[in-house]
Amino acid sequence: MADPKGFLNHDRELPRRRPVDVRIRDWREVYEEFPPARLERQASRCMDCGIPFCHNGCPLGNLIPEWNDLVHRGDWREGIERLHATNNFPEFTGRLCPAPCEAACVLGINSDPVAIKRVEVEIIDRAWAEGWVTPRPPAKATGHRVAVVGSGPAGLAAAQQLTRAGHEVVVYERADRIGGLLRYGIPEFKMEKRHLDRRLAQMRAEGTEFRTSVNVGVDVTAADLTRDYDAVVLAGGATRPNDFLRGAPGRHLAGVHQAMDYLPRANKVQEGDHVPDLISAAGKHVVVIGGGDTGADCVGTAVRQGAASVTQLELLPRPSAFRSKEYPWPTYPMLFKVESAHEELLGGERDRVYGVNTLEFLGDEQGRVRALRVVDVRGPETRFEPVPGTEREIPADLVTFALGFAGPEREGLLEDLATQAADPDSFFDARGNVARDKSYMSGVPGVFVAGDIGRGQSLIVWAIAEGRSAAAAVDRHLTGHTALPVAIPPTARSLA
Repeated sequence: MADPKGFLNHDRELPRRRPVDVRIRDWREVYEEFPPARLERQASRCMDCGIPFCHNGCPLGNLIPEWNDLVHRGDWREGIERLHATNNFPEFTGRLCPAPCEAACVLGINSDPVAIKRVEVEIIDRAWAEGWVTPRPPAKATGHRVAVVGSGPAGLAAAQQLTRAGHEVVVYERADRIGGLLRYGIPEFKMEKRHLDRRLAQMRAEGTEFRTSVNVGVDVTAADLTRDYDAVVLAGGATRPNDFLRGAPGRHLAGVHQAMDYLPRANKVQEGDHVPDLISAAGKHVVVIGGGDTGADCVGTAVRQGAASVTQLELLPRPSAFRSKEYPWPTYPMLFKVESAHEELLGGERDRVYGVNTLEFLGDEQGRVRALRVVDVRGPETRFEPVPGTEREIPADLVTFALGFAGPEREGLLEDLATQAADPDSFFDARGNVARDKSYMSGVPGVFVAGDIGRGQSLIVWAIAEGRSAAAAVDRHLTGHTALPVAIPPTARSLA
């Protein structure tokens, strides 16, 4: 145990965010540095519970009490070894995961939970700074070739594990750079892309091959993959956006965009690209529809682009700031959160509007959106019944939808693979995702499925866990055995 009285002697503490008026002038990450001595105190709050529920909360099964104890004792080098034992990319999860482990922390029953996520990210950042993260090429080659389609967290995790097992791995990505949503969906102020780039450099040194600007299903067909490779891992994500307002009047107006049309272009600018079709919020009244993480990403991006105003709308009522009976410990609760982007809203909390539905997009004479007609609603128990007398207009020159994703894109690769299945009608499950068995194999022998493409929209930590587990299944399929760790079968737990 790190310190038997650590949780009594020390309150939860996190690094401060840089001042709002400073950080909105750049795209750097928002947190200030956190001195190692203070982090070691935070690690000492871990109680090394007899039943560590944080393990259950973490899909990766991270050895949280172990590396908390090591950090408290100052043994950071061994801490990264224990962290890497279960997680290929703690620099990603430490910045982007919503930390279901902290929601399951026993200390959180009647106090503030251990700052697990902050300890995690500080361990890996220290490891990179000290030169402890080095390539781990395989001792010998198996002679088997594996294609990984998609370079998000699931695809990268599967690729690294399979490369280290000795297989020849080729990762296909249709974008011009590797990383999937890590590259083009996550703004720089949440995760600077240098963290991604140095991990990719490690993977290249280990032997993983990356091929960008390849639209698998078009440039490389399903038949090409199953012919040229001994196994295929589908890790293309759930990229088909929800559009719950597609029937609303004025939905077609110029200036109304999906978040994943807006955010990638902004990220390309940060990569140094010239983006002729950039969607800029500069000088505009921006409305973000959707109150989740992607909505917050749109808010922070619009503020940095110089928006005149930014308003975030959410259909659901404002959640409680505290755990309610609907979300008992150790389940992951839906709580009211103030992310860094929300602190940056020009009008403060009044620019976050809950319990409101968009009725119509109003346009100007040039066919561009100029305003939204909205109404307050009661719900969801009353099916979002409009509140009489609350209709109003909100100025809007730019609207982004951040309403989540409906599943994978079927056109091309997946439809072609379905024809190769013994039962094409069961290639997709009832939710429209690619169906797989407990070994992560699809209805096509040798074709495996990892991450959101099979699970549906979920968390980065689930994507990495499934990538690792799918890699173990591929290794066993090819060689008859595996030493790769298995995280969790895809049907073992419900969505976090």
